[in-house]
Formats: sequence, C-alpha cells, structure tokens
Amino acid sequence: MKVILLKDVKKKGKKDDIIEVSDGYAKNYLFKNKLAVLATKHSEEVLKKDIDNKKDIEQKQIAQLNEIKNKLANKEITFQVKTGKQDKVFGIITSKQISDELKKIGYNIDKKQIFIDGEIASLGTHEVLIMLHKEVTFKIKIILKK
Repeated sequence: MKVILLKDVKKKGKKDDIIEVSDGYAKNYLFKNKLAVLATKHSEEVLKKDIDNKKDIEQKQIAQLNEIKNKLANKEITFQVKTGKQDKVFGIITSKQISDELKKIGYNIDKKQIFIDGEIASLGTHEVLIMLHKEVTFKIKIILKK
C-alpha cells in the first residue's frame, strides 16, 4: 500500500515521503497514529502543491537573508576591553555579546547563529562566521581595542 508520511517515521522515511508499506502496518499503526495518509492522485497533487509553496516561501526568506548578509558582510564590530599586564585581555568575547552589539545597530541575529572559531581573547582583529540559513553564511570582523 502506498502512503504519504505526515511525520518522520523511524526507519521508514521523512515527512512528505511517499513510501510502500504493508496493509496491516499502514492500517494498524500509521493511519491509527495519524502518521500517514493513503496515497491517492488527489493527495499526491495536494502534496506537490504544498511542497512548491514551501519552496517559494523558503526562496523569499533566503532573498531577505541575503539582503541582511549584503549589509553586514563588511561590517566591523569594535569592543573596548580591559587589559592587564602585557596587554592580556580579561575574559573573552562571546557570541551573546556579539549578538547584543548587532541588535544595537538594528540586526536581530540570535547567538546560536554566530560561530566563533576558538576564543576571542586577544587584542586585534578576529573573524566570526554568521550562519543565517544553511545557504546564507558570511563573516564579520570583531576588533578588540584597549
């Protein structure tokens, strides 16, 4: 029996997959737990429209994120830090602090979207990766000054 999965099913497939399963498994488990529906011409057409709509929405979102990327790609964020002997920085700069600075200049980027390679714990310029979407990534410069 051909079914369309409504949710991910372990070892069977992901949401929106059309798979072939035994009649008993479909009736007694998948349909009963609302994990799948019978694959008919109508349900396959609805699925295709739904997938197309999701792709359109994602493309619009990517376009918006690319605009943000273009505005931020060459930005530099400067932090005034306290230093000790031999210009050793007290503490480190975290993704939360970078996120807060970006919010101050009008960009709402979550700290989970900011990836720091190593630690930002020395004076000078550091690059940080920002991943807004799996297809939209860029680097900004973080500058630490006394």
